Amino acid sequence: MNEAAREPLGALLWRRWHDPAAWIETSDFFLILLVLSLPWSTSLTSIFGVAFLVTMAPYFDANAFVQSIKRPASIFPVALFAVAAVGTLWSDAPWGARLYAVGPAAKLVMVPLLFYHFERSSRGVRVFKAFLVSCIALLAMSLLVAYNPHLALKTTDEYGVPIKNYIDQSQEFALCAVALAYPVLAMLRAGRTGPALLLGAIAIGFVANMMFVTISRTMLLAMPVMLAVFGLMHLRWRVNIIILAAAAALAGLAWLASPQLQQRIDSISSQYQLYKEHGQSNSVGQRLEFYRKSLRFFTEAPIIGHGTGSIERLFQQAAVGQTGAAAEIIRNPHNQTLNVAVQWGVLGVVTLYAMWFSHLMLFRGGGLMAWIGLLVVVQNFFTSLFNSHIFDFNEGWMYVLGVGIAGGMVLKGHTRETREAAGAS
Repeated sequence: MNEAAREPLGALLWRRWHDPAAWIETSDFFLILLVLSLPWSTSLTSIFGVAFLVTMAPYFDANAFVQSIKRPASIFPVALFAVAAVGTLWSDAPWGARLYAVGPAAKLVMVPLLFYHFERSSRGVRVFKAFLVSCIALLAMSLLVAYNPHLALKTTDEYGVPIKNYIDQSQEFALCAVALAYPVLAMLRAGRTGPALLLGAIAIGFVANMMFVTISRTMLLAMPVMLAVFGLMHLRWRVNIIILAAAAALAGLAWLASPQLQQRIDSISSQYQLYKEHGQSNSVGQRLEFYRKSLRFFTEAPIIGHGTGSIERLFQQAAVGQTGAAAEIIRNPHNQTLNVAVQWGVLGVVTLYAMWFSHLMLFRGGGLMAWIGLLVVVQNFFTSLFNSHIFDFNEGWMYVLGVGIAGGMVLKGHTRETREAAGAS
């Protein structure tokens, strides 16, 4: 019997209670549970997020954290939350609406905390693997629900969507599909054909689901951009041309084989005509109306905006005497930049874009973690043209976790390289 086995349980627990490595492992465990639950449950995601923060406390080094938060990639997420909090002071909305609107920005504070944690933990890849496993399970469930809608975990009329909604599901599937391109390419170059084919088949499964089961117009626009980023960074130009031609051919086949894809794309033109000619309140018409009004609201208070939580009140005032799409009252104009601009003006927009830029710069290097982080930022930026994905629950958490975990691992690598260079000199 070894020495660890002879150690009394009380002594073992006392030693682990005072062992920072044990607390880091516990925090990682709750993060794995968090990402496993993200595609399925908002409540569990929040609970495990709180558990992660609680288990960070015993090994938290305030001085080290203060030093790490001085980086631009840490400063700007916190600054955007601070703008949202301070923006309550000049808003005319009821205090309940102001505080409610601060909430979606609060999760951005997690970004520097995740940086701090994963500069000390080596389990970032495990967390991302857990998210992939959860999304594979969701993919399987989506196929079952497409076959038998009664198997859905919620009452829904969305085909092939077992829980939450097709936008969240498409965001998760697209991120996994494109993120897998990097390890597939690395395995093929290393001669590991079997694992590469397996991961490639999983990626194709995600794409096929988005084309034939749950189709998101936003992802139809964002995925080509994400793939183009991968091609430009990791492939030769001749290979890119071949892939571009193959992708165009596959897109044509998908168009011919998927009536749902045809209907989704054709609906853009038909909905626009109905909105333009009759003011009908449909998806396209609503967005155009939201954008038009939001731009007007922004010009009325361009420097610091109308304040936190002011969007609903502004749309209420603009809807008086209107009909159709013009009478819609919303809290979210379905565009991240306009959402920020209406509430906090140029101050908020500059902070938002500084955050995106600082995170892009963080992931400009090579390696799997840099690729995942870059992909998360690119996806969030382009899909935020049509939604407020920083402030949405699912997509916002995907951004915070993707940037925070990958960023912490990248920063850890930078620190190690700096120490090795200092030792060599």
